[in-house]
Amino acid sequence: MSIFKENPFGHILFLKKWLIRLIGIVTHSRYKRFNSLEIEGSDIIRSLPERKVLFVSNHQTYFADVVAMFHVFNASLKGRDNNIKNVGYIWNPKLNMYYVAAAETMKKSLLTKIFAYAGSVSVERTWRAEGKDVNRQVKMSDISSIGKAVNDGWVITFPQGTTTPWKPLRKGTAHIIKKYKPVVVPVVIDGFRRSFDKKGLRIKKKGILQSIVIKEPLDIDYENESFESIIEKLEYAIEQHPSFLKVISKKDLLAYEEENELRRYRNRHKI
Repeated sequence: MSIFKENPFGHILFLKKWLIRLIGIVTHSRYKRFNSLEIEGSDIIRSLPERKVLFVSNHQTYFADVVAMFHVFNASLKGRDNNIKNVGYIWNPKLNMYYVAAAETMKKSLLTKIFAYAGSVSVERTWRAEGKDVNRQVKMSDISSIGKAVNDGWVITFPQGTTTPWKPLRKGTAHIIKKYKPVVVPVVIDGFRRSFDKKGLRIKKKGILQSIVIKEPLDIDYENESFESIIEKLEYAIEQHPSFLKVISKKDLLAYEEENELRRYRNRHKI
């Protein structure tokens, strides 16, 4: 590989490789020593094509979720069966792997810019900006950027666009699926909200069992299936369909509500 070879977004692959190595080494203990990570589906990862794969997941923190997936996907490709033992798998990471993130978030600090260079496809949120509700049109350039990433490799997306559970999925995900026809792989995560702060940078509690479940690719009729049908299929697959609320315990619901209320209180009293 040429030292100056670039990906479709103009990022130098040699630099991206070293950033992923660094992030992987620094964060490995967050999932192995301070907390434990339970994984299902490594064999599915190894069966996927090199390009045109879209991972669709629920969302619990800004960064801890996606960093964990980078660990799991790279470990699986290096032959690890449902574990991330021996961080040596990160030495030659998959470089055509991306994740969709809010442009506003990825521009906030030097650290977020480093995360962005390591694989972010930054898009402008249509419903939220600078802590306020907005109503903007989807930028076609953002759809094209995600499509460019899909055509180049693997893309992780969080179609709820928020870390709050059971929120509706954004229809833009269905548009991307119908237009670019990727293999769609559902991912269900848990435990990250309890072990990390909202950004996923600070360990909030140790000894938490985190989990990542990679499911079989969805069967989607790209030509004839409606946007609504695809969205509903995704909601069930990542276990965020409203019907799941009927089987969630009152204790868990109360915990989520208290956490969200505390966050709203803090936002109202910021100086």
